[in-house]
Amino acid sequence: MGDPKAPATAADLPPRPTDAELAILRVLWRRGPSTVRQVHEEVARREPLAYTTTLKQLQIMTEKGLVVRDESERAHVYSARLPVEQTRGQLVTDLLDRVFEGSASRLVLQALSSRPASPAELAEIRRLLDELTGEAET
Repeated sequence: MGDPKAPATAADLPPRPTDAELAILRVLWRRGPSTVRQVHEEVARREPLAYTTTLKQLQIMTEKGLVVRDESERAHVYSARLPVEQTRGQLVTDLLDRVFEGSASRLVLQALSSRPASPAELAEIRRLLDELTGEAET
């Protein structure tokens, strides 16, 4: 898959994670490299499941390229293969293409009409729009 520090290309990207896989990825993004037990303890707080289910899910995620496994220790340590920002970007691009026919404005309008944005979020959106349109203060 090339240089590990280089951004992944579309051909390098793993498949879109399922909801269960995203729950595990959130744990790994928050905690960093973790054992199955550590991941299981966090995931099981939200949804009761067997340890073996978490183990199997991590094994499948390794095969799919969503996580990497360090086998140098007795307890294998798993890490998310891609940073959270890159995975979010992949999911948003997929959503844009599948649901909004590539229209970013439709996606944003739907998101803002579905759930109110906080004043801080609106300020961040305004800042980003100003930056994108070249109207940011210099």
